[in-house]
Amino acid sequence: MYNEHFGLRELPFTLTPNTRFFLNLPSHQEAMNLMLVALHSGDGFIKVVGEVGTGKTLLCRKLLNTLDDNDYVTVYLPNSYLSPDEFRRSVASELGIYVVEKSTHDLLQATTERLIDYAHKGRRVVLLVDEAQAMPVETIEALRLLTNLETESQKLFQVVLFGQPELDEVLDQHRLRQLKQRITYSYNLRKLTRAEVTRYIMARMEAGGFQGATLFERSACDLIAQASGGVPRLINVLSHKALMVAFGKGDYRVRRSYAQKAIEDTEGVSLPLLARLPKLLPVLGALVAGAVVTGTLFTTGILP
Repeated sequence: MYNEHFGLRELPFTLTPNTRFFLNLPSHQEAMNLMLVALHSGDGFIKVVGEVGTGKTLLCRKLLNTLDDNDYVTVYLPNSYLSPDEFRRSVASELGIYVVEKSTHDLLQATTERLIDYAHKGRRVVLLVDEAQAMPVETIEALRLLTNLETESQKLFQVVLFGQPELDEVLDQHRLRQLKQRITYSYNLRKLTRAEVTRYIMARMEAGGFQGATLFERSACDLIAQASGGVPRLINVLSHKALMVAFGKGDYRVRRSYAQKAIEDTEGVSLPLLARLPKLLPVLGALVAGAVVTGTLFTTGILP
């Protein structure tokens, strides 16, 4: 597309959770540090909550890549909308257990034996659940019961839940109070500040192979920050479109006007009134001028 034009190896603002583009912004690095500390200490449940587009899946993938295979066995469930039986079978399958034609009792027995075997080998089993707010209540209860498996000295596996704010609402239900009490660490991902948005854009460009001077003008970054509200997914969408506008014009700078066009072309984003004033001033000026002329015509008697 525009890679050659800007000297890029790959598109820097794709929406896929590519861990090569993970940026150690304060919020994400704090969440990562918390998860690693909690897992190392052996705590049972960890919860990471963030609004849509704040980078939960990327953080989950980064954690998966960070955990040492010699010390940890990871079970990743990208789809949490499962029945209790589907959940148990998915976990068992991820652990390498043959699940076909196994009854629930046999499945739990085989899972327990596999977890004990890993514990004897000094390996920790970690279950990572993405989009956990979609997990049915009955399945959450099945998860809690599964975490009851333990030896005299340690839990047989740990759980990290990634979800939207609705996850907190789900866990606030009275019948899930036992599981909620087991969540020893919790973190809320925040949106990026204006300064962090600028840093984010520059870092993604560098990760994509850009080696020149700053390509995005400061005013363009500020406009993207305001319109996106600091949500990384929206920053990616707007930055990508702004680059396309610059490419279409044969320009090697992303200017404020290009960011403005990207915003106008994207559903679900808008600018606050103050940010739109430069564009509205000519219109407001014309309206004021028209009002002055009309008033003059009335006072001079030209208009009745």
